[in-house]
Amino acid sequence: MHLHILGICGTFMGSLALLARELGHQVSGSDAGVYPPMSTQLEEAGIRLSEGFRAENLEPRPDLVVVGNALSRGNPEVEALLDTGLPYVSGPQWLAEHVLPGRRVIAVAGTHGKTTTASLAAWLLESAGLAPGFLIGGVPRNFGVSARLGAPDAPFVVEADEYDTAFFDKRSKFVHYRPEIAVLGNLEYDHADIFPDLAAIERQFHHLVRTVPGKGRLLVADDEPALERVLEQGCWTPVERFGAAADSPWRVELERDDASRFRVIRRSPEGEEDAVVDWGLTGAYNARNALAALAAAHACGVDLDRGCAALSRFETPRRRQEVRGEVAGIQVIDDFAHHPTAIAATLAGLRAATPKGRLLAVIEPRSNTMRLGTLRERLADSVTQADAAYWYQPPGLDWSLAPLVEGVDRPGGVFDDLEALVSTLVAEARPRDRIVVMSNGGFGGIHERLLVALEVAHG
Repeated sequence: MHLHILGICGTFMGSLALLARELGHQVSGSDAGVYPPMSTQLEEAGIRLSEGFRAENLEPRPDLVVVGNALSRGNPEVEALLDTGLPYVSGPQWLAEHVLPGRRVIAVAGTHGKTTTASLAAWLLESAGLAPGFLIGGVPRNFGVSARLGAPDAPFVVEADEYDTAFFDKRSKFVHYRPEIAVLGNLEYDHADIFPDLAAIERQFHHLVRTVPGKGRLLVADDEPALERVLEQGCWTPVERFGAAADSPWRVELERDDASRFRVIRRSPEGEEDAVVDWGLTGAYNARNALAALAAAHACGVDLDRGCAALSRFETPRRRQEVRGEVAGIQVIDDFAHHPTAIAATLAGLRAATPKGRLLAVIEPRSNTMRLGTLRERLADSVTQADAAYWYQPPGLDWSLAPLVEGVDRPGGVFDDLEALVSTLVAEARPRDRIVVMSNGGFGGIHERLLVALEVAHG
């Protein structure tokens, strides 16, 4: 079968394309603003990509068109699709109908940390020899791809996004997945372009809760009021909580301030057991992500000691505290953080792990929520752990960053020119500094530009 995918370079749709290719389908796709790592994965898999959206991309005529949620009415390829009467389906529905049946599905949901937690869960299952399948909104470096089918009878880990499904299906993506195990990691307001308030997102999370069977399991973060409100709407599945609360069955205790070493305590009717994790990640939020993944893997038969030992070999997914390079003792780090909470958590983790040099934050407010100006008043406080904060005003951001960051008690500034931003960073950086670039987009290839410029100046 020939599948044509609209919006193929999105993290979800690109991963879907890899699964379709692995199933033996002919796959093509179109998108705008193509950039690595997804474009690289697709090309290596032999998938034909078309830049831009045009009616001609639907020739030769595909058997089925899979439509990404970034596409809307008025898009020329969407209009051609509807006019020609070609059969079409959303990405989540295609996944649910062609990949997930018969699988033990682990769905990882939450405002933050989904990619890392899903990658952790997949790695723990892989380390235990279970050969899981997965679809993750990033590239787990332990696997090198963002999706694979895995063994037919193995669990399947899916990053469960609350964003809407398609222009013709406004439900959240995750209602399609029917998981046996659902991880609810956290919940706060985001996606202001489709949700009017937090209560609307809570309703979607409850739709997910409604799909988890009574024989399944809900793994729910403690100290999350919004998640408690979700459960209060009705729950028919056993719940296990995880976090730092003394009464949670899965508990984490940090043994280093930067969370690079922590103890996991599991309490059950049979007694209590514990194990220590010593790994390469930092940040208390990552320790909680690991705790959630350990609980999910344990539900699939992975014992605690084996799971904790496997975490020492875990590599962060691409764009999650990923060190892109180092020149003259100056590190350039890429991170996907784009929500104020995620920015603050990322910087806090890196701050604890940067005892000698400075931490320089470079931020592009690019998400739909940021473009609408929602939560912008929280951005200034999100960088308190940085020694300096540099802000990029991207094209299409209809509000100015300048008034907002005037109140930031940190060196830095606002830039609307990438070359000027790179030049300033290179002039300011010195050995032992860590430059962390935070954006949910390609950011004009700033990481490579920085490394090249640093090499010229300091190499």
